[in-house]
Amino acid sequence: MYICDTQTLEMALPTLLASPVLAIDTEFMRERTYYARLCLVQIATEAEVFVLDAISLGEGIRLLSGLLTAPHSVKVFHAGSQDIEILLRATGVTPSPVFDTQIAATLAGFPTQVGYAQLAKDLAGVEIDKADTFSDWSARPLSEAQLRYAGEDVRHLITIHTLLRDRLQADGRLEWLAEDFERLADPETYAASPEEQYRRVKRASTLDRRSLAVLREVAAWREVEAQKRDIPKRWLISDESLVEIARRRVKTVDELRAIRGVNDRVASRAGSGLIEAVLAGEAVPEGELPQLPKRSRVPRDAQPLADMLNAVVRIRAREHGVAPALLGSREELERFAGGEREGHPLSSGWRHTLVGAELEAILEGRVSIRVEDGKLVLSPVEAVSREHP
Repeated sequence: MYICDTQTLEMALPTLLASPVLAIDTEFMRERTYYARLCLVQIATEAEVFVLDAISLGEGIRLLSGLLTAPHSVKVFHAGSQDIEILLRATGVTPSPVFDTQIAATLAGFPTQVGYAQLAKDLAGVEIDKADTFSDWSARPLSEAQLRYAGEDVRHLITIHTLLRDRLQADGRLEWLAEDFERLADPETYAASPEEQYRRVKRASTLDRRSLAVLREVAAWREVEAQKRDIPKRWLISDESLVEIARRRVKTVDELRAIRGVNDRVASRAGSGLIEAVLAGEAVPEGELPQLPKRSRVPRDAQPLADMLNAVVRIRAREHGVAPALLGSREELERFAGGEREGHPLSSGWRHTLVGAELEAILEGRVSIRVEDGKLVLSPVEAVSREHP
């Protein structure tokens, strides 16, 4: 059902509200704007697919807010963080409660970041046609092929959700997802502070602390300015140019023009704002200068230990039918072997239960590793001592 006016949406809402599970996806355009332009919202119940024309509905899309927050219905997404962020801006709320099939699939033995089409094929036995992936969803009228494609993105999502949920429930893993799903539904997850954007600027780590303070101010200026104009940040000024402005601490428009990548139009229109930001960075008191956290160097001895831990992780991942990377990446294993515990993914939650506690025991010498019949076997040290006095 195609919905492009508020009256039709109001008529459809009771049907949607009656469903205990809703599959949701969005189509949007972001290439030329700071904020994603929401074009379509696709919502499916077990019986019907609704395609909402967000452009035609305008502010009427906010009628979805009550539906998105209805506590009795689970909102199912696939790789939904971007969809949820866009819906938050469009409707003022984040969907809750949520279930993300991409996250859930990794606990059911699928590769990390598995695609919707692959899950539809493997779980629902359906081939998804991705021919319209790169459609201009902002152009009107939409073709029948576009509407059909948009509907397919949610048509099989409830089936996938049900199969994954039941599999994880049977394996006792469903509750492992609670923390991830709560984070997805938390509006704070999508809050971006302009003052923190300097941490994401490429090559920020090459600057001294005073220049880093300048970068913090000019990066915050760029963020706010891009929001005001609703243009991509890179269109305003690139990361490379920001770092160079911070390094040189420019004081005049002519000095700004001398920076590679800063054209005359940017220098003339935005020069005063950038220079004010530079001066604000230079005025930061010495004791308040920002500092990027330094990555702790992994001790050289930790690397062969990480090789050993990786072998255990791969075995446990195979035994439990999950992707090894989901339990621990190479970098995480090196940090764990190097003694990092506080805040480490392997130190708490289901990862600690599944393999983290075992890895701790290995590193602390409480268990030994041996090969038996071609398999890796872990045994308490006391037992080994009794067998081999």
